[in-house]
Amino acid sequence: MSVARQVVVEADGGSRGNPGPAGYGAVVIDPATGEPLAEAAEYIGVATNNVAEYRGLIAGLTAAKALFPDAREALRVHVRMDSKLVVEQMSGRWKIKHPDMKPLAARAAAILPPSSVTYEWIPRAQNKHADRLANEAMDAGRDGRQWEASASTAALDAPSARTPGTPSPVQGPVGDQAAGAARARAALAAARGAAAPAPDALFSLPEETAESGGEPTDAHPAPQQSAGTPQSGWGAAPDLGAPATLVLLRHGETALTPEKRFSGSGGTDPELSAVGRGQAERAAGHFAALGTVEEIVSSPLRRCRETAAAVAARLGLDVRIDESLRETDFGAWEGLTFGEVRERYGDDLTAWLASPDTAPTGGGESFAQVAERVAAARDRLVARYAGRTVLLVTHVTPIKTFVRLALGAPPEALFRMELSAASISTVAYYGDGNASVRLLNDTSHLR
Repeated sequence: MSVARQVVVEADGGSRGNPGPAGYGAVVIDPATGEPLAEAAEYIGVATNNVAEYRGLIAGLTAAKALFPDAREALRVHVRMDSKLVVEQMSGRWKIKHPDMKPLAARAAAILPPSSVTYEWIPRAQNKHADRLANEAMDAGRDGRQWEASASTAALDAPSARTPGTPSPVQGPVGDQAAGAARARAALAAARGAAAPAPDALFSLPEETAESGGEPTDAHPAPQQSAGTPQSGWGAAPDLGAPATLVLLRHGETALTPEKRFSGSGGTDPELSAVGRGQAERAAGHFAALGTVEEIVSSPLRRCRETAAAVAARLGLDVRIDESLRETDFGAWEGLTFGEVRERYGDDLTAWLASPDTAPTGGGESFAQVAERVAAARDRLVARYAGRTVLLVTHVTPIKTFVRLALGAPPEALFRMELSAASISTVAYYGDGNASVRLLNDTSHLR
């Protein structure tokens, strides 16, 4: 029986405009030496990022097969890409819904036996070789020519390849660039596998030390915890795995946003302005580049549905509507500025600012009522999307409430957070009940 030949395929694709001038790149690598065995790149005209990424995968698998035409069933290919969409769809974990993707996925799956190919998502920084090839192809197309292997310098940026069996570095959820908590859990799991300590040898760290991935200091015996109580620190907690990650996107601007008018669920339900539509498109491009969003859930209000639709179109995903994500009903204050409310309903405004149980004038919602429905939505979403990343397109008050509850902060904390239009915040929820705020009011994608 012949020994299986193993190779790594790294592939990428890009579009300058999405859709726009597009190209792909792929490289076949010897996993033992890191040596590039074959490169492929092509300018493919106007296409989307996803089409270009699939074309890169097809080129990489085709090149691997051509290198070893006699290997047949003995060839094992480990594909590494920074497109979460392609990796998850080709692995069979995500449905292929977009009509442009289905024939490309089928074409890729037919090149080699499915059992011969495995897939791994990697950060873009680890996919430099294929990324450079794709950009060389797009540059060539811009100049009216096709990419030529003899002129390529992509290999100069190539990192050493890992063998397919080597674990990847643990990656954190969106907004957790350092992935300190994930690395800490991985290290703890590895240590337990090497030698399971006796119960009295286990220690608990302050949560901030565990999250930072730092060395244990001032350790003390972990206290006993009842079932269902969130674990604080490392202690004797089980390996909790990937959290449910809620990526909280505030909708883009409406005509009311720059005027800082109360705009809740009891008003006119405004649409996105031209500025807001541009913000939605930039957010969509950001999430397409990250490739981490697996589902999209939106408030029923128009400004959120329009923002969610822009992202969904770029990612090839459907949007699910959740009524619990709607904005506060501001009653008689809808459409008014803060100054106008103070002028007309001064006593009511003072009472509202002083107590989360007080509703706006005219039968609106109190912050306590909003917190109740947001907490219920959180529990439902965390259970539904355990171990996954879901984008919630919603409003100022629900997002601030998610963050406040995750931090265990008092209701008045709502007045101490800034949330810009189309900003991104992120909260991760672990299986032991702990929450980790990873990002707040990020607007870097809008610049």
